[in-house]
Amino acid sequence: MEQQGFQTLSKRIRPGSLLDVMSKLTTSKQQGQAAKNGSVLQVSSNANDHSKLIHRTARIDDGDPKTTLSNFTELPIAIELLREYLSVPLLCDALDAAGYRQQSPRVQISPLTTDGKILFGRAKTTLWADMAHVDPKPYELELAAIDSCKMDEVIVCAAGGSMRSGIWGELLSGAATNRGCAGVIVDGAIRDVAKMKAMGFAVFARGVCPYDSRNRQRVIDYDVPIEIDDVAIEPGDIIAADSDGIVVVPRKVETRVIQAAWDKIQAENEVRKAVKGGMSATEAFDRFGVL
Repeated sequence: MEQQGFQTLSKRIRPGSLLDVMSKLTTSKQQGQAAKNGSVLQVSSNANDHSKLIHRTARIDDGDPKTTLSNFTELPIAIELLREYLSVPLLCDALDAAGYRQQSPRVQISPLTTDGKILFGRAKTTLWADMAHVDPKPYELELAAIDSCKMDEVIVCAAGGSMRSGIWGELLSGAATNRGCAGVIVDGAIRDVAKMKAMGFAVFARGVCPYDSRNRQRVIDYDVPIEIDDVAIEPGDIIAADSDGIVVVPRKVETRVIQAAWDKIQAENEVRKAVKGGMSATEAFDRFGVL
């Protein structure tokens, strides 16, 4: 979901889960029509205190209120501000300082549907495998993972860098958006890039492949520990991606790492001003200890 400051947002969401809908639809035309129908999900934000995070209340067509506390209430800075000012390099520097020096996969996973603005959320993990036989239950765990996605989560697809098929596309993006998903990171290939760009849905991946995943790749588990380039990702870890790469912040150090990254933003601003005013790089580092 696109964040617009602290304004009230609204989004269309259809009744029923994606798994329920897909099990009843047999053609892409029917699937596309279903994506256009549904009831209204209202999301409200109150940012009277930027150090506290927001409650979101959803009302689906049956009228039952469903209130979800943000997944980021433990953090010292509001998620809206983190998404506006943080970067992956800042988080890497803060993790280095905390002794976590291997938290960024060294693989070419890039923004393919947005301009590289930071994607920031909690990891919703999916584990993928290649296959070469007829899948008796196509898409089953993939759809279940999407339907169980929570607000501000980032779906992470650990596919081992496989380019066998485009495992993420337009229809999945629409369904994930309806769940409040912040975006997707794919260690593999995606498809429907132009349509996802038009949606403004953030997808990071190794590349593209036009093939459907059916009978080529499938989710074999979700909400389990995964790895990308030997970097461990636990469900619920903070994960961020931008034009510089990806970084994972373990839960046990997230508060101090986020605070340290935020503090470095302020320190870098001071260095920026000093250098702009003519200070040499050596003098700036000696004074501020930041580069």
